[in-house]
Amino acid sequence: MSDFDGKVVLVTGGGAGIGLAAAQAFARDGAQVFVTGRRAQALDEATTGIAGLHGIVADASVPDSAAQVIAQIIDRAGRLDIIVNNVGDGAVGPMEQMTAQRIAAIFNVNIIYPSMLVAAALPHLESTAGLIVNMSSTYGSKAGAPLSHYAASKAAIEHLTRCWALEFAPKKIRVNAIASGPVETGFMSNQMGLPAEMIEAIKEHERNTIPLGRRGVPADVGEWVAAIARPRLEWMTGQVIAVDGGLQIL
Repeated sequence: MSDFDGKVVLVTGGGAGIGLAAAQAFARDGAQVFVTGRRAQALDEATTGIAGLHGIVADASVPDSAAQVIAQIIDRAGRLDIIVNNVGDGAVGPMEQMTAQRIAAIFNVNIIYPSMLVAAALPHLESTAGLIVNMSSTYGSKAGAPLSHYAASKAAIEHLTRCWALEFAPKKIRVNAIASGPVETGFMSNQMGLPAEMIEAIKEHERNTIPLGRRGVPADVGEWVAAIARPRLEWMTGQVIAVDGGLQIL
């Protein structure tokens, strides 16, 4: 019997990148996995041909949609065991170029939306002694000059991880986080909106900086998301695990 047979998992922002890699890892091991994203076509392409993988169209910039996502999963699957708060937003640039609207958008997606999702899911996670996995970043604990508000939002999700672990322990709900290093996804172009030449310069700098000598691929992190959700690790909560090729220890 596989670790996730009969389990129901939600992965936000699971149509590509780390989220999709994590969703595939759960599905391969028997889970029924729901992934969210803004574009129905992209979700259809990501989930087609993969047993146990289902798409739900949802916009993480709209906090009210969180409760609707949970309601839809309970209606379709009858339970919820694991939430992976993977969807994220960010920006790179000097402080003088930031606006109140852009800062608010980052925290809306990275902090408010996961909070509303967890609030809506709590009774269902309590009934299954469930698990929450939050996605952080190396820069949740490591300073990055042009990443201040993205980094601050990830520092916040790491502290939420610890606070939620204490708050939800009486409900037998565990909460942990993965702090990912730079990974080959579309995040810098799609979410951050950076031009191609800047993206390549950042990638080259990271390849030369990361101790293991390369940027990650989605499976490097996605497999760890599934790994820390396995029942045999049921005594671990409130922890942030770095998966970043050694970047955090520099």
